[in-house]
Amino acid sequence: MLKLFKLFNNKRLFILLIALVMFIVVMGFSLGTRKSLSWPENFLRDTTGFVQNLFYKPAGYVAGLFQDIGNLHKLAEENKELKILAAQYAREKAQYNFIKAQNDQYQIDLKFTNAQKNLYKYDYRIANVVSLTTEPSNNTLVIDLGAKDGIKLNMSVTSVEGLVGVISQVSNFTSTVKLMTMMDVNDPNSQPPIAATVFNKEGKTFGMIESYDQQSGMLMMNKIPVGNPVAKGDTIISSGIGGVYPRGMTIGTVESVKVGEYGLTSTAIIKPAAGFQDWKELFVVFTEERAE
Repeated sequence: MLKLFKLFNNKRLFILLIALVMFIVVMGFSLGTRKSLSWPENFLRDTTGFVQNLFYKPAGYVAGLFQDIGNLHKLAEENKELKILAAQYAREKAQYNFIKAQNDQYQIDLKFTNAQKNLYKYDYRIANVVSLTTEPSNNTLVIDLGAKDGIKLNMSVTSVEGLVGVISQVSNFTSTVKLMTMMDVNDPNSQPPIAATVFNKEGKTFGMIESYDQQSGMLMMNKIPVGNPVAKGDTIISSGIGGVYPRGMTIGTVESVKVGEYGLTSTAIIKPAAGFQDWKELFVVFTEERAE
């Protein structure tokens, strides 16, 4: 017993003994089957969860912010690529439309020239319009065919729609075309008048297209004999008489017919088929006589 009291008088040993006993008790309590946590464990778990929540949410916001910044950069790159693709598409679309328009025009040109060759065996050479002058006293245009291409004075120039004019000047590489809007019976410098007839009435109709009315935009077909079956809606073509204009060139459509002052001849008002627009391409007509 005396030794036991001496043992209790040793404070360090006593504290160690008490701690060992408590450790054994806690171990036994922890290893046992329990349905609920003790209040120290609950307190520790709640405290830990609260502290973790304080740090977790701000960290999540920061991480989300960096992720959004990364997404914005990615969207900016995608937007840049889409703009490049859109610009490329617009260029390719414009090129496609231009090529398609050219191809359509070539198809029209080919159909026209083939049809004319089958009718009259003429040779049509495509000419690009270099410049156009629309002054009242000088309605002319310049084409990119000249003497080196076999162009000669008074060759007829036509569009797909109809006769445009004649070659009035020729240089080595270009030629000047005097338009039909320059025709004036009182002007000695005017282009030659056109001996004309009616399509499908050749041999029955005749007249001379000698002038163009600047105000009405109509051609005047004069010297039509009385009783000549020229009527409104008829298609007027060149007859080929005189050798200047090839036979069968479309000139225009009859708008009206009126009897002359003395009743001996009639005059037909012709709406030009060509329309005298801003042409890009025209055709120079080569006949066998002109080719020689």
